[in-house]
Amino acid sequence: MKKRIAIIIGHPDKESFNFALAESYKKGLEASGMEFQEIVISDLKFNPNLQYGYRKRTELEPDLLKSQEILKWADHLVWIYPVWWGSVPAIMKGFLDRVLLPGYAFDKRKNSIWWDKRFVGKTARIISTLDQPSWYYRWFYGNPSHNAMKKLTMNFIGVKRVRITTIGPIRLSKKDFREKWLKKVERLGQMSK
Repeated sequence: MKKRIAIIIGHPDKESFNFALAESYKKGLEASGMEFQEIVISDLKFNPNLQYGYRKRTELEPDLLKSQEILKWADHLVWIYPVWWGSVPAIMKGFLDRVLLPGYAFDKRKNSIWWDKRFVGKTARIISTLDQPSWYYRWFYGNPSHNAMKKLTMNFIGVKRVRITTIGPIRLSKKDFREKWLKKVERLGQMSK
């Protein structure tokens, strides 16, 4: 059975290398006949602020309800974003805060600190870009955004298998470096079945 794939793009600039990576990944999916849907976070109309935390419910905008449908539908989640200040872009963080809510992505257990995960059985891939070498980000900083996305977000809601592709440095990179990565990401899309 083929996987259903959701591609979630967290970069706010459609002319960014992240969007080119998303296009390459989709090209790979199309070549292998995969079914996919895309969420371009910067196109969504929503308030990224989880205004009341979990104390009081903020009604979800139609774009967030549609995003929740896509994330539930998918077997495999592909997150494409730049690492900014050791984290995800603000609009993507707001998306995560507003969409991955209790009762949707996880359930709090009554009178307990534990929770039940609602995305069990799904897999994910993170494709992130850096303005520094990936080895430097790993060894000197400890991959903070990767840990947050993989362990504190995906694993928290039940996505156990999370693969990470880190591309950097993008700033000052040459055309052949970028083209090599676009081809690699296209192959990742082809192998998603």
